[in-house]
Amino acid sequence: MIKESTEHDTWAAGLADSEFAAAAEKLDITDPAGTDRAKFLALAREAGERTLDMRPFDVQLQGALRLLEADVVEMATGEGKTLAGAIAAIGYVLQGHRVHVISVNDYLATRDANQMKPLFTLFDITTGFVSEASTRAERKAAYDADITYGSVNEVGFDVLRDQLVTHSDELVSPRPDVAIIDEADSVLVDEALVPLILAGATTGEVPDKPIHDAVGKLKRNHYEIDTDGRNVFLTDEGAEFIEAELGGINLYDEEHVGTTLVHVNIAMHAHILTERDVHYIVRDGGVHLINASRGRVAQLQRWPDGLQAAVELKEGLAQTDSGEVIDTMTVQALIGRYPTVCGMTGTALAAGEQFRQFYELAVSQIPQNTDNIRIDEADRVYDTKANKAEAVVAFVKEIHETGQPVLIGTHDVAESEELEYLLDRAGVKAVVLNAKNDAEEASIIAEAGALDAVTVSTQMAGRGTDIKLGGSRGEKDGKSTGARDQIVELGGLCVVGTGRHDTERLDNQLRGRAGRQGDPGRSVFFSSLEDPVVTRNLSFKRDPESESEDGSMGAKGIELIEQAQRVAEGIMLELHANTWRYNKLVNQQRDIVVKRRMEVLTTEIALDELKASESERYAELTGTSVEKAAGAADTDAPDDATSATDPDSGDAAEMTITKSAVATEDKAPAGPVPHDVLVQAAREIVLYHLDRAWADHLAFVADVRASIHLRSIGRQSPLDEFHKLILDEFGRLPGEAVDNARTTFREATITADGVDLEGADLRRTTTTWTYMVHDNPFAGGGAKTLQGIIGIFR
Repeated sequence: MIKESTEHDTWAAGLADSEFAAAAEKLDITDPAGTDRAKFLALAREAGERTLDMRPFDVQLQGALRLLEADVVEMATGEGKTLAGAIAAIGYVLQGHRVHVISVNDYLATRDANQMKPLFTLFDITTGFVSEASTRAERKAAYDADITYGSVNEVGFDVLRDQLVTHSDELVSPRPDVAIIDEADSVLVDEALVPLILAGATTGEVPDKPIHDAVGKLKRNHYEIDTDGRNVFLTDEGAEFIEAELGGINLYDEEHVGTTLVHVNIAMHAHILTERDVHYIVRDGGVHLINASRGRVAQLQRWPDGLQAAVELKEGLAQTDSGEVIDTMTVQALIGRYPTVCGMTGTALAAGEQFRQFYELAVSQIPQNTDNIRIDEADRVYDTKANKAEAVVAFVKEIHETGQPVLIGTHDVAESEELEYLLDRAGVKAVVLNAKNDAEEASIIAEAGALDAVTVSTQMAGRGTDIKLGGSRGEKDGKSTGARDQIVELGGLCVVGTGRHDTERLDNQLRGRAGRQGDPGRSVFFSSLEDPVVTRNLSFKRDPESESEDGSMGAKGIELIEQAQRVAEGIMLELHANTWRYNKLVNQQRDIVVKRRMEVLTTEIALDELKASESERYAELTGTSVEKAAGAADTDAPDDATSATDPDSGDAAEMTITKSAVATEDKAPAGPVPHDVLVQAAREIVLYHLDRAWADHLAFVADVRASIHLRSIGRQSPLDEFHKLILDEFGRLPGEAVDNARTTFREATITADGVDLEGADLRRTTTTWTYMVHDNPFAGGGAKTLQGIIGIFR
């Protein structure tokens, strides 16, 4: 196909700019093997050169073709994924689709939208982007475009915010169509289970300081930490100590087991498992979470309310207002709304099983435009962290003395700062990039490939920015300079990893920072048997010992590291699968509520159903006879309401209003209420109670999830119990929402000005905000909650 497309290059080159859009519009590119698709590739090649001074490589066109077949494509770092994605987006638009290009953060979404805009304009295709700073009007305009760029969280938040509107013209987010996911493994795997939260102002519960003071005094024999460091439990001695500190209570009696004990567990997690400069930083008087997969401050993220407040209390900071969860949705559920999903990343094959299992997506590996000549050395494994750190410093010092630039990838802020100190003591000046200074990322990365540069970065794997040899002076007008040539002579960029990640995929992303587009490069990982990937996933009857003076472990050490990583990857896949099972039913329930809400928002069904069940009140409001209203009710009204679905069934139950004769209070208006006003009044009443019922249901689900691990103690299946509890609760939701709506319709003041919900003490929250819940043992549906369950029950 790509070779065939070159036959049409002369035709494409002969088109005037004004003829491009019309020529493209005439093409039918739905046939993967058709001539029109070959012509489209010729147009894309010519357009890229004209508008961006970037003539697509054959491999970029190949990537675009696989995206058009709804695959996830693996394209190495520096191979031009942004342009390949833009070409695929144009192809989808020409087939009549609306496209969302979804990225991991605002910066990349905004950058790519602006960079690709001239290309889209040549095809007469409109484009826009949404960011955290976008106003409602700007968001609406962006979504009205043919192609919309946005970060995954902003796109998700817009979907959630649409669940608050009471007029259909207030809807912002359009019906989902095609999603092209940039950094697909980060979005679809690493962030898949992160819940997006829409919250409203409410008076939250203040954490109990005496509990935190008591937990802060715990000794090591007072608690146990599970093997992977995800959960902490009181020992008998610890329980007795806490009970004495809190005035001689019994933590396990009915009065305290569901309250005080829960708060003790949360406080223990904050004090014992949550580490400053590893899981979070303190800045500007607040606790800021660190995104583990990107090494940045996780903007708009917080832990579930209890843990966030507990960490703030631990740090002596003011507690932030947690609010009430109005609606929530995981990233996985957000992407699941799109009928067509495709994506691109540098490490797709390693995540292939997750793509297949959870999204039914195939993976295509795109060959590199230029052969990779990077040298990937064998791991250097040591017995202790101290010996590893000493070896890293010695290695970096040796490389630095040649002038070759070095990029060191660390796992967290604390490690990056410790390594900077050790390097400085050895006479090596390094620039550090971590969550504390991520605003300086662009300038730091711009010089990371320069002569003598030593850059220490947390989670370089998640930063999505190419490092150019020679730094900012490495290229001029797209051509190589002496600065670049000097680095090439020295062997290119040298990447050093200070420990393996839980998945080889992240290791490969770090390695991929060197060897871009055929550049020379070098990579090596230093590991130790004290690294988390080993201590969490392997256990030894007797710790292996090094036979070398420097603590190196040789081939045996490499074997142990690789074994630990395989175990970690297996656990992660199982955690994802199990958490997906927990989320599946809640997602189905949300779909039912959203479908009902959209029906109420866009039709007159709310008034029709209230007229059917409350014919006397309807007669009062319209000035018609009761008999006439009742007659309409007999004709229009359904008889009863059904509720939820089986967890494995895709059939969404409808939520309808039941009929019953209920006496109405005299709330007759001064005159007949106009039909359109009454339609909107009924709509607002039904929506209020539907939204209220859903928020209450989410609170119930969160409570069940927080305690579901206790079910395993009683040898019950937590998953089965979870399904049973939330199915039973959801079964009551329609009836309660309906009954409350009928009561409000009878009792609220409804005039020609509309319904007075405030007067009925039914106030919608006027202050809302959005955030993402960071994955941890107390997260709603977070994978770590389920760690202790896996292996006991299936």
